[in-house]
Amino acid sequence: MKRILTGDRPTGKLHLGHYVGTLKNRVALQNDYETFIILADLHTLTTKPEKEHIQKLNENIRELMLDYLAVGLDPEKVIFYRQSEVPEVAYLHLLFSMLVTKERLERLPTLKEVMRDLKIANASLGLLAYPVLQAADILMVRANVVPVGKDQQSHVELTREIATRFNSMYGEVFPIPEALVPKGYPSEGTLVGTDGKAKMSKSLGNCIYLSDSTEEVKKKVMSMYTDPSRIHGNEPGQIEGNPVFIYHDIFNLNTGEVADLKSRYQKGAVKDVEVKEKLAAAINVFLDPIRKKRAEFEKDPKLISRILEEGTARARAEAETTLKLAKEAMGF
Repeated sequence: MKRILTGDRPTGKLHLGHYVGTLKNRVALQNDYETFIILADLHTLTTKPEKEHIQKLNENIRELMLDYLAVGLDPEKVIFYRQSEVPEVAYLHLLFSMLVTKERLERLPTLKEVMRDLKIANASLGLLAYPVLQAADILMVRANVVPVGKDQQSHVELTREIATRFNSMYGEVFPIPEALVPKGYPSEGTLVGTDGKAKMSKSLGNCIYLSDSTEEVKKKVMSMYTDPSRIHGNEPGQIEGNPVFIYHDIFNLNTGEVADLKSRYQKGAVKDVEVKEKLAAAINVFLDPIRKKRAEFEKDPKLISRILEEGTARARAEAETTLKLAKEAMGF
């Protein structure tokens, strides 16, 4: 069975963008692949190295795990582990850092996006090299497949370059992983933010979280960006690129209702309020079973620690084997 590595930085709860971009895909893939999911707490240091943020990691990991379980990721099928509990990854990161140049890392588009979004003028060495740490994460478990949104595809390409170079220099140790980009709508596995920005993001504050209450969802939907050229409800509006209709297409299972709203919107025969109210209702129908499962898992205060202890032990065993193979190949 082929092996997958995927995961998230534990910076808080997950949102609808995560579901569209990765979670839905992970739930489907867990039946066909040996799946490792990393809670990448070391990666949070690249943008939030302060102690006050580090002290929140335990709680953030708990929230992340509850979201994972609530959407249907199964600890009987998935190996969940905490990155900082697998120290071998830091060793492999050091070895890989000798195989990639500063200029190559600076060409990665995601670095520029992170610096722009977080208003970082000068990248730390850790931020610049975080794709190398990602490569170490992927290759530490010798993953064959990495499910990613298109925005992260360049990181998998860098991993492929590092694995290829290592293998050519020292011998065949690592598989050359393939990126698996979700297919379907929305394209490229990303979801537009509620403010109309290209991507839903915690740092931009344009998210609807999987754990948001019914009231929170409605409040966020009612303030959503729509067609900026449409001032009144009796004016024809644009459907293409309109976040409210993008969300309707994804989360509203009543396709007849969606078609009717689109038709009336284009004719100027429906107000934004009605379109948004029906969207809020549809999103809440989608989220209700996720909220219910989350509440059930929350009743067992030791559940998360048990799952992570078992998963981290398995990941650590893989890491020890991988590092041994790499060092032997290099001649250490």
